[in-house]
Amino acid sequence: MKLGGSIVMASFLSTCRSASAFLPAVTRGSNSARRVATVSHQIFGSHYGGVQHSTISALQTNALLKSTSAAATAATSSSSRLFSTVAKESAAANTKEEEEEEELPTNESDIDLLKLRHTSAHVMAMAVQQTFPEAQVTIGPWIDNGFYYDFYFPETTDAESGEVVPSRKLTDADLKKVKKSMDKIISKNYPILREEVSREEAKKRIEAINEPFKLEILDSIKTEPITIYSIGDQWWDLCAGPHVESTGQLPKKAIALQSVAGAYWRGDENREMLQRIYATAWKDPKQLKLHKKRIVEAKKRDHRVLGKKLDLFSIQEDAGGGLVFWHPKGSTIRRKIEDFWKEQHLEQDYDIVYTPHIANLDLWKTSGHFDFYKEGMFDQMDVENEVYQIKPMNCPFHCLMYKDDIRSYRDLPFRWGELGTVYRYERSGTLHGLMRVRGFTQDDAHIFCLPEQLQDEIVDVLKLTQSILSRFGFNKYELMVSTRPEKSVGSDEIWDKATEALVGALDELGWEYGTDEGGGAFYGPKIDLKIKDAIGRTWQCSTVQCDFNLPERFDLEYVSAEGTRERPIMVHRAIFGSIERFFGILIENCAGDLPFWLAPVQMKLLPVTDAVFDYCKEVAKKANKMGLCVEVDRGSERLAKQIRNAEQSRIPVMSVVGMKELEEGTLAVRSRKLGDLGSFGVDDLLAELKRCDGDAEEMMKMGAVPEKKEESED
Repeated sequence: MKLGGSIVMASFLSTCRSASAFLPAVTRGSNSARRVATVSHQIFGSHYGGVQHSTISALQTNALLKSTSAAATAATSSSSRLFSTVAKESAAANTKEEEEEEELPTNESDIDLLKLRHTSAHVMAMAVQQTFPEAQVTIGPWIDNGFYYDFYFPETTDAESGEVVPSRKLTDADLKKVKKSMDKIISKNYPILREEVSREEAKKRIEAINEPFKLEILDSIKTEPITIYSIGDQWWDLCAGPHVESTGQLPKKAIALQSVAGAYWRGDENREMLQRIYATAWKDPKQLKLHKKRIVEAKKRDHRVLGKKLDLFSIQEDAGGGLVFWHPKGSTIRRKIEDFWKEQHLEQDYDIVYTPHIANLDLWKTSGHFDFYKEGMFDQMDVENEVYQIKPMNCPFHCLMYKDDIRSYRDLPFRWGELGTVYRYERSGTLHGLMRVRGFTQDDAHIFCLPEQLQDEIVDVLKLTQSILSRFGFNKYELMVSTRPEKSVGSDEIWDKATEALVGALDELGWEYGTDEGGGAFYGPKIDLKIKDAIGRTWQCSTVQCDFNLPERFDLEYVSAEGTRERPIMVHRAIFGSIERFFGILIENCAGDLPFWLAPVQMKLLPVTDAVFDYCKEVAKKANKMGLCVEVDRGSERLAKQIRNAEQSRIPVMSVVGMKELEEGTLAVRSRKLGDLGSFGVDDLLAELKRCDGDAEEMMKMGAVPEKKEESED
């Protein structure tokens, strides 16, 4: 049998529609406090050296670790493989797309942008009160892509009729009026003035303008003096800054008011309902245009919409909000994610453990979670006159397992990983698809080690994190080291050693990072990692945290070489954060167009006639035994409709099967992205698809493969 055309496979780094997120783009920062971090990185684990880190103030932190990745450059000989591994033309085209894609600045990377947004929030608040004098201001912080401000509109009384006028509900027309007023304020170029006053003076000024919410804000400020920022002599607010020097520095055409939403004051359902105006602000109109473009793209990628369209998962309100039901296809994807996670951890000498879903409340009191996180925990339940708690996290269980035996320094480190489902109370108004739920599975792991082992363990965790995330196409990161806060447990010596280990691990890998002074957890310093997706959004996923608190609370010990009892260091670490949230991020990153290895249906066989149905079933059975996910269409639709349905379901490979294929023992292959590709022998095709499944490769383009030579009868 002779083979026809072939298919070229490329690594998953170049398979997503927004390939610019994954192709090489090295950005070097200046010597300013905020530097862009770069780590050179390739999909198969090779690693280039990076530059030395810089320490950055908390306000200007979150250094961007932007790992440069490239598709593999050495193609395997087509004489030994049905498919080769590199699509040079595709890679070149994607590189050009990458070069044309502009990176939008962030608050962390650009202090001037942060100042611009903060001042814009003040200008908007002033404009709202000029337009609607009854409005009372509350808070107005900057956020990732702009800012918001919360306003309270009380009922008023009509001066002429004496009738009560209901509180105002802001409309789109109102936002246009506010923006027009903002433009006038900007044009007048008012100076932005900073003033320090006593608490008594601040209270006096607030009472004079009848702003009751600001009195509450003043009471919550524990430091003195109190700082006030004024827009000329027209308007002022309690504020710590920073701001631009004058309103004239704000780019009117790069500021847009977006929407209005409701929000309870202080997040308390029993308090006043406020109206929140969301806005975005950038340094120039070009950035605003790009941001709006990304918003449109984000709506197309909404994981909630795609999850329903592709039949992956659902939230069944009859069962309760924030609880995820995994449908068969979504479960298949999740299984593949979890299997890969387990394989990677077992290769790195982790042990996989399982722990209960509930425990006696005393456990959570011992760990401190009941004191610190009670509001985020579900109500307790009575079990035979004992109080039990459904678990909000896994770490206390691992502590009990460690304590179950006497440990020697020779035994350490222990590396215990668990895909543990936890449950946390979230208000119904905060629930959001898979991104914020009440029940989720953490890809948790805890390491118990000696102080001198800590840096090596952290290096290995970071390498494992990079290896796993890159498999899913995430190769751009932001890294942050957070150091000791004012309120903390543990000695200065152990904090210093742990922080040195975190920093030393990053330096050893050559990765740049920012430093958030005082931003660590009360129980230890940490590294947080955010991934950047295909449209430039960042998502908090991975974390590495040192913990001195739980070993103390649970009285964990090991016997040292000298025979003394010592405390181990405990490291909390997660790579995905949670399976649910990572799944949502992944779906949005790929716009539902999952890579071949993750696709819940990798190939669909489309029988042209009932006479080939049994043949299709046998092929599917053989493929599925090999670990591939192959389905047979029921054949109830016309062929064109079968193909269209498969394409809409984002199935990467289809095969139209007729009598010719049955007689020759072949399959006519069609790629969803490339169309018809030719006929292949069943065994050859399945073997190559299995290889691509294992290597996370994707069909990208057609190429030429020599025909197999007929074996000599001699």
